[in-house]
Amino acid sequence: MADSDGIEPHRTGEVRRETVALRRLRMSDAAAVHEAFASAGDMARQGDVTTAEGAERYVARLLEAGSSHEAWAIVEADELIGVIGVTVDEENRSGWFWYWMTHRARGRGLTRRAAATVAEWALTERGLERLELGHRANNPASGAVARGAGFVREGTERGKFLIDGQRIDVETYGRLREDPAPEFDTLPLLIGL
Repeated sequence: MADSDGIEPHRTGEVRRETVALRRLRMSDAAAVHEAFASAGDMARQGDVTTAEGAERYVARLLEAGSSHEAWAIVEADELIGVIGVTVDEENRSGWFWYWMTHRARGRGLTRRAAATVAEWALTERGLERLELGHRANNPASGAVARGAGFVREGTERGKFLIDGQRIDVETYGRLREDPAPEFDTLPLLIGL
């Protein structure tokens, strides 16, 4: 587990500086968002970003004043490699939890660590009482991220999406404030940067 300086033990016992962190999404991230959406075909399910202007609109929507979105950039050496977000329902003190990672950064366990870190923040500091998410049943990696972040599988929405002419089920998950937190290596949250 990383200490307060972002230093964590390497598996061989060496100490290394954590280069991956979470910070608030910024308008200056739009170019990296565009690049991320172009990195893999499955990113089209995350939003309509096919141009630089579309990336600017995507980021602006997440950042606009009064927005219900709490968007965090997953950064490696301050370069955006993914986004974790919570769309907040203030009335019910709950949030729809979502995440994506650029193709080149997948498979390293970073999405799970980022999701667990943001979920802990949302259920403690942010004051939410419930988080929920859904993922396509044909995307088991997303389910592994959800479970690794402490979410509990709650059910299946049968045939929810129509993708390439085929009905796809969606697996639903939830996490309550009182649910036990998972064990995970936190990522540094760079608040105010």
